[in-house]
Amino acid sequence: MKIIYKDGVVAECPAEEQLHVIRHTAAHIMAQAIKRLFPHAIFAYGPATENGFYYDVDLGSTKLTDEDLANIEKEMRKIVKENLPVKPFILPREEAIKLMEERGEKYKVEHIGDLDEDAVISFFQQGEYIDMCVGPHLTYTKALKAFKVTQQSGAYWKGDKDREMLTRINGIAFANQEQLEAHLKMLEEAARRDHRKIGKEMGLFMMADEGPGFPFFLPNGMVLRNTLIDYWREVHKRYGYVEISTPMMMNRHLWERSGHWGHYKNNMYTTVIDETDFAIKPMNCPGGMLVYASEPHSYRELPLRVGELGLVHRHELSGALHGLFRVRCFTQDDAHIFMTWDQMKDEIKNVVKLFDEVYSVFGLSYQIEVSTMPEDHMGDEKDWDFATNTLKAAVEEMGKDYIINEGDGAFYGPKLDFHLADSLGRTWQCGTIQLDMQLPERFELEYVGEDGGKHRPVMIHRVVLGSIERFIGVITEHYAGKFPTWLAPLQVKVLPVSEKSMEYAAAITDILEAAGVRVELDKRNEKIGYKIREAQQVDRVPYMLIIGAEEAENKTISIRKRDTAQNTVTTIDEFVAELIAEIGERR
Repeated sequence: MKIIYKDGVVAECPAEEQLHVIRHTAAHIMAQAIKRLFPHAIFAYGPATENGFYYDVDLGSTKLTDEDLANIEKEMRKIVKENLPVKPFILPREEAIKLMEERGEKYKVEHIGDLDEDAVISFFQQGEYIDMCVGPHLTYTKALKAFKVTQQSGAYWKGDKDREMLTRINGIAFANQEQLEAHLKMLEEAARRDHRKIGKEMGLFMMADEGPGFPFFLPNGMVLRNTLIDYWREVHKRYGYVEISTPMMMNRHLWERSGHWGHYKNNMYTTVIDETDFAIKPMNCPGGMLVYASEPHSYRELPLRVGELGLVHRHELSGALHGLFRVRCFTQDDAHIFMTWDQMKDEIKNVVKLFDEVYSVFGLSYQIEVSTMPEDHMGDEKDWDFATNTLKAAVEEMGKDYIINEGDGAFYGPKLDFHLADSLGRTWQCGTIQLDMQLPERFELEYVGEDGGKHRPVMIHRVVLGSIERFIGVITEHYAGKFPTWLAPLQVKVLPVSEKSMEYAAAITDILEAAGVRVELDKRNEKIGYKIREAQQVDRVPYMLIIGAEEAENKTISIRKRDTAQNTVTTIDEFVAELIAEIGERR
């Protein structure tokens, strides 16, 4: 695949860059199509993304319809068919500003103003359309083979809620039609698995206008949530953690000391109590520091592994809220590990082993990303180098691969991020292991060493699920609501065929309840076919026990599993024994 760079050089595109170049070119072709259909359009940013491309456009009072999106895609196909050559050129700063002003592109003019004074500005042109861009691009519009305009949404200019609201038009593009069609099928399946839709059908959670971004968990959702938390506690107890709980609200002095008041205040909910500023915690860490500092510690106690399921609040823009994936309050499954420097590698390995165990239970694979020192870091570079190399060595010694995310560490230390892959191949960043050399310093944490002197511990921040709420959203879509039996809100539904078999069905229900199974007896006067379909397709119950006259007479049960249309006849004792084993082993 040939591509053209901003200096006019044409070359073969490296394989790893092809999709980005295709999508980047698609964004320009879409902008050209928009300008033809809506000559008053003014363009902001139009990048390629991991999942496609978009362009933010100022359309004034024009509101796009689905028909408009279809027409934009139709016009893009015309531009592709015209096979326009893509030509780069470069202008000095003042000439670039003049060109964009002449074309009415006020956002481009402002963008140029954000660049260095001596910047040379590059442009790409296809036909009548000119766009400011660093490239590279496809050499001809006809090289764009497979694309689709997908949706529109709102976006603030530069992400600033006090600036203009623009229309963001999204699309997807691939190297060929087969890849595009496969992606569209994946999107269709993702829509079918949408946790908001499934959550409503199964009675897991709800949102209300009275609390935007603050989820309400319903009875079935609480069963799921509590089962997940019970498992979290069981695992952490086995791995040597103790659990604490810290206050949801603490005063300004704490947040100034931790650095949040100066760097994160706009995302925090604050109030005044007794003429003192307070903030609802956006994270659990500062409270954990106070717990450690509340009593003296010896090297013999370290490593000290302290877990907390803490409810935190962060102010998110209303346009960013999305089901359980982006909320304003969530429960972080936090843990802070206090240790000596020479314990660091073993503790990292211990955390990775815990992650392995948890993720395997849910059938989730992962990719590890090592994020290194950012420019605005705190602390000595030698400490950073030691910590980063220790992270790498720990995962290497465990035989695990990783990729480097240069300069994306937290300001207080490097980190490992765990990107989980679900059943559709989508990735979710959930688990993280962050080394911190700064909070122990800020809070003057100490331990008495073997030499009798006082020393500063180093600390790990880590979450395995990330947040309980978001993880529930992830696994809801991963399983399409068909949770494994141990996790399912309702594990068995007993379905009597008629009133004649109700007494025996009730006795079966009692036996299951006594065995600790989450079971429900469907007493409704409905046809058995309707009951089965609802249990399978809406409630997504792992097991249905169909009880008719024959079962009542023979003292048997007829079992139908969630994803089958066949029934299996057995005794209640055999079924309970197998079911309890399945639940206990978390199969």
